[in-house]
Amino acid sequence: MVSKGFIKGRPAQLHVLDFGLFKVHANGRVIGICGFLIVTDVGERILIDTGFPAKYARDAARASKEDNLGEFGEVLALSAGNLPAPQLAKSGVLPGDIDLLIMTHTHIDHVGGLADFPGAPILIAKAERDLPKPLYWRGAQPMDWPERDYMLVTQDFDLGPGLRILLVPGHAPGQLAVLLDMPDSGPMLLVSDAISRPAEIDEKFAGSWDDALAIVNGARLMALARETGAQVIYGHCPEQWPNLRKTPEHFT
Repeated sequence: MVSKGFIKGRPAQLHVLDFGLFKVHANGRVIGICGFLIVTDVGERILIDTGFPAKYARDAARASKEDNLGEFGEVLALSAGNLPAPQLAKSGVLPGDIDLLIMTHTHIDHVGGLADFPGAPILIAKAERDLPKPLYWRGAQPMDWPERDYMLVTQDFDLGPGLRILLVPGHAPGQLAVLLDMPDSGPMLLVSDAISRPAEIDEKFAGSWDDALAIVNGARLMALARETGAQVIYGHCPEQWPNLRKTPEHFT
């Protein structure tokens, strides 16, 4: 279970990490693959998601063939510089500096570096961790769960002051979102793939792990954004992605 008060400080910086670009075959959307670094006012460092597996930076075509990913889309831009370590380095953070890894869910474009932070516990939904293997990509589940301390989420809770974890299944069985209270930017809601882009709401989240749950939790997240006045950062919004400030620039 999750240790209450694990994070002591308040969010002071939010960095958007650029894990590359991907094109969806079905509709031609070009989407950014993002992660996040939260730095608290007492120096804690929290990494949210880890992008594609490193093999995609070495040879995307070969990796896509291995995973049958080509039936869904194409990696357009993913170099060594888009992996977690060099992205973190832009903000002066080393992999060993990470105090906590949050996995919003375990699809291939989020879970690639799951095993790359051995010193950090992993916060993940219990429904996701209970699966025999990470979801990865349909027809391909080559990853095993690494030996780590797992902090399992079964409901919404406050991880620390100004830092709330939201359990919003639908896109995936253990989908998580994160609500931050930033000192200057105010509330920010990282919905991840619970709402990949605004149009997904009108599309009724077709193709989700559970469409009905995705609709319910998508509506809950948007209501929360209205209630708190939060700025929403979507999981893969083609219109939003180019305009988001990327690390080393950051939100405060």
